[in-house]
Amino acid sequence: MIELKNISKSFDTHKVLDDLNLSIEKGQTKVIIGRSGCGKSVLLKHIVGLLKPDSGRVFIDGQEITNLKEKELDKFRMRIGMVFQGGALFDSMTVGENVGFGLIEHSHQISRKELLERTEEALCMVNLCGIQNLMPSELSGGMKKRVALARALCIRPEIILYDEPTTGVDPI
Repeated sequence: MIELKNISKSFDTHKVLDDLNLSIEKGQTKVIIGRSGCGKSVLLKHIVGLLKPDSGRVFIDGQEITNLKEKELDKFRMRIGMVFQGGALFDSMTVGENVGFGLIEHSHQISRKELLERTEEALCMVNLCGIQNLMPSELSGGMKKRVALARALCIRPEIILYDEPTTGVDPI
């Protein structure tokens, strides 16, 4: 379960989230709709621990993650896959390195063989088998979006967060 209690976040004088409360039960799907700049992406980044609220608390399965150190957050991030708005691929990394990034960054105990297998598995799940050695600049916009989805799937998460998931996606 994901729970946000009284979350507020401002950037300079612009209040983006104001005393927001949200609960998402296991197996439940929630869609957050709003105009551009209203805080949808900011909200998702709080859930995954990329942003800290000015006030309020974030819980994953009853455990507060609001003030955890990076190393402690890693175990939670391995449970949450996120498809970022625009894909957010690293231009200097191959497709395979991008897809395996979460495993390398947060797992610390994965063999090269398992990393390659899981990367290929995730790419095949989005119909992009065999493109690990390409660079993001060699991909269409829709392919980049699917690589971003493969990166989220590669860690085999319990929770997946999608930030504008249907923008520019090719049919699979």
